[in-house]
Amino acid sequence: MEKYQIEYANKIIDFVVTRKKVKNVNLHVKPDMTIEVTANERVPIDFISNFVKSKGSWILKHVGNFKEVQPYKQSEREYVSGESFKYLGKQYRLRVQQTSEEEMVKYFRGFIYLHVKDPNNFSRKAKLMEEWYRKKARIIFNESLEKVYPFLQKYGVEKPKIDIRLMKARWGSAQTEKKTILLNSELIKAPKYCIDYVVLHELIHFMYNDHSENFYQMLYTLMPDWEKRKAILDEEVVRDL
Repeated sequence: MEKYQIEYANKIIDFVVTRKKVKNVNLHVKPDMTIEVTANERVPIDFISNFVKSKGSWILKHVGNFKEVQPYKQSEREYVSGESFKYLGKQYRLRVQQTSEEEMVKYFRGFIYLHVKDPNNFSRKAKLMEEWYRKKARIIFNESLEKVYPFLQKYGVEKPKIDIRLMKARWGSAQTEKKTILLNSELIKAPKYCIDYVVLHELIHFMYNDHSENFYQMLYTLMPDWEKRKAILDEEVVRDL
């Protein structure tokens, strides 16, 4: 793989060239905004550079489109007053307050209050916040199950239990053999109607353990606006994680 760059419209376009046994010169803009050109060993780099430059307008357009949907990477947490934390689709500012009484976390009127004996104890603050999120997740996720389960109960689906785990690649998973719905702990940062969508999605898997036409037909029937809820999860919530 060889790295090159050209200038187009006063912008520098970096690209990599991968040599393969192909007949044509192919150009790809990847979701991570990297630009790759595949070409045969016999194609000179001057030809490739001119080819990339001729596609400059198209490249910048697609890079711009991908840039708009790049997930926002949360900076490393410090757990200090003023930091922003998401809960049920809304942003709350953190207020760290020293206490000589019971350590706890609570939210009130746009703020999350972290009461801790030692405000400089990073690991303790992190643990308290994690435990608070986990406690809230167990309550809210089970409330969601109680809300949407009746949709599937009439089809003979046995009520599953909820389990919670941090997952990198999915919001939920139906463990049909264990009669369990596994939910991503990060889902507690999404609005309740998005949580309802994920729970319903996984519940339907107890009838159709795939993403077949029958699966989506039932999903559309029980939640006609599921695509909007999913879009909020994938576009807005992920961006803030």
